[in-house]
Amino acid sequence: MPEYGYFLAGEEHDPAALVEQARMAEQAGFRALWISDHFHPWNDAQGQSPFVWSVIGALSKAVSLPIETAVTCPTVRMHPAVTAQATATSAVLTEGRFRLGVGTGEALNEHILGDRWPPLHVRLEMLEEAVQVMRRLFTGEEVNHRGTHYTVDNARLYTVPGEPVPIDISGFGPKATSLAARVGDGYITMAPQEAMVARFRKGGGGTKPVSGGTKVCYGTDREECVRTVHSLWYNELLPGEMGQVLPAPRHFEQLHELVSEDMVREKVVCGDDAEQHVSALAAFADAGFDRVYVNQISADQRGFFDFYRTKVLPRLGG
Repeated sequence: MPEYGYFLAGEEHDPAALVEQARMAEQAGFRALWISDHFHPWNDAQGQSPFVWSVIGALSKAVSLPIETAVTCPTVRMHPAVTAQATATSAVLTEGRFRLGVGTGEALNEHILGDRWPPLHVRLEMLEEAVQVMRRLFTGEEVNHRGTHYTVDNARLYTVPGEPVPIDISGFGPKATSLAARVGDGYITMAPQEAMVARFRKGGGGTKPVSGGTKVCYGTDREECVRTVHSLWYNELLPGEMGQVLPAPRHFEQLHELVSEDMVREKVVCGDDAEQHVSALAAFADAGFDRVYVNQISADQRGFFDFYRTKVLPRLGG
């Protein structure tokens, strides 16, 4: 039976709101936290994007839940050595309750320093090398590295946890999933696809944890929820590789018309039908996931947590 966690959306909420949501999540019975790591939101309507490592510091003292980034790109905007330092400090603050979720990233966040945005096969190479560098730094020993993509010179982390931080790798296609199976401590993906879970486990992932996430919009007026999702998170329904290659929120806004409210009704759980919420999360359990995170879209966070505490989590064993 999976554990159920809450997914904190930094693109939509300021730091204080994220910390308060984490408190409510723990009180409601959620057993873990995910938090997004963005420089930009997906669109201006979402309206926020705080520095995730500062928020994690606050979360470490506000709640006792495990915390994981979903996900950090440690390859372009932040060098893997700097990401390793931020990760190690987070693990110390949380007393070992931190996992680092990593992926190949999006141009939306990673192009901001003017670096070239590489094609996927290069980004996968960069991610694998970054994971190698970070694991060496987690030992607390001095690291010198001359690789294809990164140089590390006389670097040593002095603040490190007692155990190396687990690194879970995100993958939505076969190549990234195979990389996760080969070098990850776990696998992250956002759809309840049993075939991808099987690919991870058979490719070398074995019994390592598989985590997934989904977004819902709880509210008593289903049509209002549909409109809210369509306004704030239509980017979730854009097809193809646009999410990885578009460089600015305004470019996602230009594609808003590609997503209809009917698409939202079909693809996103909206409203207060407990059966629909339970079914959406149970689909991940049926696909073999070990941990499932859910995010509430919109401002009615208190209503969502009360609803999940009383109507949804008890039916899931959470």
